Amino acid sequence: MKKNYYQKIAVLGLLLLILFGFQKYTDKEKENFPEVQFVSESLPTDILTEFDPNDLDENQWQKLGFSEKQTTTILKYKKIVGGKFLSKEQFKKCYAVSDEKFTQLQDFILLPESNKDAKSSHYNFKQFEKTSLNISGKFNPDQLSQNDWEKMGFSEKQSAAILKYKSYLGGSFVSKEKFKECFIINDENYQKLAPYLLLPAKTPANFNVYAGKSNSFKTKTPQTTFDPNVLDVNGWMALGFTEKQANVIVNYRDRNLKGSFKTLEDIQNCFVISPEKFAELKPFIKLNPATMKNSVDKKSETRQDKTDFSKTDMNSITFRQLLEFGLDEKSAGSMIGFRKKLGGFMTKEQILETYNIDKELVQKLLSIAPLDNSKVERYSLVDAPEEWLKNHPYFKYSADKIIYYRVSNPDDKKIWKFLKTKPEYEARMRLYVK
Repeated sequence: MKKNYYQKIAVLGLLLLILFGFQKYTDKEKENFPEVQFVSESLPTDILTEFDPNDLDENQWQKLGFSEKQTTTILKYKKIVGGKFLSKEQFKKCYAVSDEKFTQLQDFILLPESNKDAKSSHYNFKQFEKTSLNISGKFNPDQLSQNDWEKMGFSEKQSAAILKYKSYLGGSFVSKEKFKECFIINDENYQKLAPYLLLPAKTPANFNVYAGKSNSFKTKTPQTTFDPNVLDVNGWMALGFTEKQANVIVNYRDRNLKGSFKTLEDIQNCFVISPEKFAELKPFIKLNPATMKNSVDKKSETRQDKTDFSKTDMNSITFRQLLEFGLDEKSAGSMIGFRKKLGGFMTKEQILETYNIDKELVQKLLSIAPLDNSKVERYSLVDAPEEWLKNHPYFKYSADKIIYYRVSNPDDKKIWKFLKTKPEYEARMRLYVK
């Protein structure tokens, strides 16, 4: 009996210890865990363009939006794979590059799609070779056109990106410091260009990049009267307009109005001149009859009648008609070029996706002009020509997979299932599928 008694006492004591320990644990104050911070996947404000990931240094990777740790990981990974990325496929496997980030960058990466392409003897690597810069002498980069940058050795997309970056800064590179911050200007190219740049070395203290321009570029009220028919692009920029706005005004005057503003209303009707800006300029505008081009001038007599844009199909609109509406040559050329690559637009939203256009002006055009997509070529995935798949902007990154899958699975539904593309990509591709 004594033995049973002591056993019961021991069990009871053990239960009391367990209950006491549990009570102490539950009364314990919550520990403060360290705050977890996630690196943003959003793109930087720098203008993206084509780049070779093998050329980027630590600073340039960070300009692309990667953190310091991610940058270190990418550079270590490059050493592990042999000191050089061979393909987009290989770059994507890097731990520090998320799927979202790769999607944002893949169209700009100057590498073959896969290691198989890189090793193929038939693959054309010339398209990835870097070109040397041709610098003839000292120059002001603010005055260079896209064609000038291309002649210097930059690609078409790189040249367009340089001009976009200038526009982002307010229409001027401002200083050598700001010029160097352009993403595609790597250290090697900057060292070559720096001695020839006619720019101040340092950025003015009053420069505000987030306002899009420095205080020296703020809108100015004219001090004297001016004739709007003799102003060139620089003249309109001096009045406070951006380079893009100034080009639109000049194109509007020279093409839509056949060379001159005839009335104040003509100026007020220009798309990029806001009511507030017109009210500011109006007291200083002086229309001189001597500088107006008469409607009976021989030059104007030979011009064609104005286009009725409400009856002009966006799939057949010409380069000249786009200029007539007020677009500059760069915007018009980009739109026509993108339409040609697509084989025609299926929706008006696609037109606004065109690289390097004046979206505000194009949006106005789209609100007027119709779009007829009935003549645009469409195929099933099974029947689409290989050349069409590989050249079409929406299909070229999935072309090899489509061609491979349809050999053993000649069924569109199955091919879509195997592709596993992102919903937004599939939606674009389906616009051109029967």
